[in-house]
This record gives sequence, C-alpha cells and structure tokens, in this order.
Amino acid sequence: MTLTNSGSASIPHWTDPLHRGMVWIPGGRFRMGSDRHYPEEAPAHWVTVDGFWIDRIPVTNRQFREFVRATGYVTVAERQPNPKDYPRALPHMLKPGSLVFSPPNYPVNLRDWGQWWAYIFGASWRRPHGPGSSIKGLEDHPVVHVAYLDAETYAAWAGKDVPTEAEWEFAARGGLDGAEFAWGDEFTPGGRHMANTWQGAFPFQNTREDGFERTSPVATYPPNGYDLYDMIGNVWEWTSDWYVPKHPADAAKSCCIPANPRGGQEGESYDPCQLETRIPRKVVKGGSHLCAPSYCRRYRPAARHPQPVDSSMSHVGLRCIIRERSTR
Repeated sequence: MTLTNSGSASIPHWTDPLHRGMVWIPGGRFRMGSDRHYPEEAPAHWVTVDGFWIDRIPVTNRQFREFVRATGYVTVAERQPNPKDYPRALPHMLKPGSLVFSPPNYPVNLRDWGQWWAYIFGASWRRPHGPGSSIKGLEDHPVVHVAYLDAETYAAWAGKDVPTEAEWEFAARGGLDGAEFAWGDEFTPGGRHMANTWQGAFPFQNTREDGFERTSPVATYPPNGYDLYDMIGNVWEWTSDWYVPKHPADAAKSCCIPANPRGGQEGESYDPCQLETRIPRKVVKGGSHLCAPSYCRRYRPAARHPQPVDSSMSHVGLRCIIRERSTR
C-alpha cells in the first residue's frame, strides 16, 4: 500500500482500491453529545474510539448504481411490503414506495410532519421524487431512499461497515472537541454557508441562500478538519447504533471511560406509540437540507435522531467505514 498526500499534511489517503476515497481518523477521546440542545443529546459524556477509515463523502447515486448493477440488489423501497409487518396499514397503501418531502405553500403546524412528508408509490433511489423523476444529473448527489438494510448491504458489498454513532460523531467533529458545529462555533462564519441546510420559514418557504433547494452535489461545501465533506446537512446518515432517548452518564471513575461504545439494544429502540408494528429504530446523524433554525437545529455533530429501520426517505443516506483491525 502507498500513502499519498491528499492536500492536508496530517490526513493520509491510501491508493489501493479498498481505501480509495477514504480518510484515516486516528481515534482518541472526546466529549460525545451535548447538554445545550435537544434532550436526546444529553448528557454529554467522555468516550474513546479506536482509529478507523471513513468515506470522505457520502455514498453517491453513482456509487450506489454501481453496487446495484453488480449485485442486482433491490432496495426496501422497491419491494412489496409484507402485510404482516404492518397490521394497521390500509391495504391500498401496501405498495412499494418511500417518503418524499412534499412542501406546502403555506404555514402549517410544525408538530404535524405529515404536512410535508408524503408516501409516494414508486419513489426510490432511482426515482427520488417519485414516478417521472430520475437521478440523471444527480449522479454526484448523495443516494437517498435507503433503509438500514440497504445501507448495511451496500457496506458489506464494499468491504466496509456502517459506523457506530460514536465513530460518526468523532469524525464529524473534525478534531474540534466541544465546538458547536463541525467547523467551529459560528453557523455561517463571515456570512458563508458551510453546509446544505434550510433557509427561510420551514417547510413552505426555502430562500435557497445556500444555492440549493434539495440535495446538493457532494463536496460542494468546505471539508471539516479531517478533510471530510458533508458530515453536516445535505442528507442524514445511518449509524449502526440502536436508538435510545438519552446517552449514558459519565462513569464515576475517570479510568472507566467507555471505549468504542455501541448505543442501546434492539428491544429498547421501539417507538412506544407504535408497539403494534414494533419497528426498531437506529440513530441517524448529521441533519439534512431540511434542517432549519426554526424547526430542526440538528445540523451539529452532537445531534441525533431515531429512524425506523424499515423507513427510507428523500433526505436519508449513508457513508461507510473500515475499522483499523480490518486493514491488518
């Protein structure tokens, strides 16, 4: 294997096929979570992670298309739902499809997400806005409409893994432990947009001050301190951790800082309001182009959100890692 200089004196890249397009994250100790924002981010606590490789950009439509062509894989959104998994669903709704952001043109109750999300028959990674749409011209945008099984299957095909929440957050911070954002403590330093997020009154008015209404091509915005692009905004990214509504507190002794933690258990991750369907949830990170100061301030490394493992949406994608032991 040969190391090459990526433009950053401290961040190496490999030239072999397996590690191409990845960045080495040396690992270390950091303060995970936040006590200043949403309750599920608390409490902030110390953890350590071992070194790992991570994709420099989220998986793109071009990369995912290569995977599908090589394997014939059919994503969850393209499959016929099993009625046994959705006993309360109306029969006419049990068709292949996915959730697509469908904004109203007037103010709505922000507590009712059904005002701006619609289950569109035929929507998938190939047709991100539903029938009649395509990924033509979007080859370098992040792939969307991927459920967790899709992310896990793609990662395995690529010889990689889905990151844990701790690994993802450590990488997203870019070495700025404790900073509000992946680039520092100011959201738009000098008036510059550092990520693809929402400007205007959500969900009906998008002023597109950052230049984009929906997803943007990967690497459009500046990288973080680890030379990683799009860790914040653009699309949410899957992690392998089961979702629980809060982090564990710090250990009583400093010698007991968790190493390479994995959050939750499958049985803890169910939505108590949907026990009949019992669809477990994983943690997604990073926020998306739909995150707005007036609605969802989750465009921060510490932010986290539960995502049902069977659900795909027009703002959820993925990126992969290779753990250190996999390179030896």
